[in-house]
Amino acid sequence: MKLLFLTLFFFASTPAVWQGNFNEATKDAKASHKLILLNFSGSDWCGPCIRLRKEILESDVFGKYASQHLELVRADFPRQKKNQLPAVQVKLNEALADRYNAEGKFPYTLLIDETGKVLKSWEGYPNETPEKFVQEISDIAVKK
Repeated sequence: MKLLFLTLFFFASTPAVWQGNFNEATKDAKASHKLILLNFSGSDWCGPCIRLRKEILESDVFGKYASQHLELVRADFPRQKKNQLPAVQVKLNEALADRYNAEGKFPYTLLIDETGKVLKSWEGYPNETPEKFVQEISDIAVKK
């Protein structure tokens, strides 16, 4: 029984780690030669954002791929007072929006290389399986 538990624990997928600082993610991406996935979200008011997070970005398939191949950045714009972010994070998110999401699309997800070049973008909910979403990213990474 202990062996089964240890095996399950060891092979359980690692949840994807999301950063809030794009500059740090860019430094990490350069050092590790990974791509950056930037997700603009309204975590407490945007239905498609919540669905994207739950169905794709928090899936085991995406988490496993992302932990090995991507630097993840979430620029969240919550509306409810109880979910407000620290002022420093709000400024970071607003700067990212100015640079990559001037039209204020939600959800809006971008695949970016380590130099800041956008390789692919998804406007709204991608309406595909986590496997297909990961395959799209993987295909672009191979071509890069």
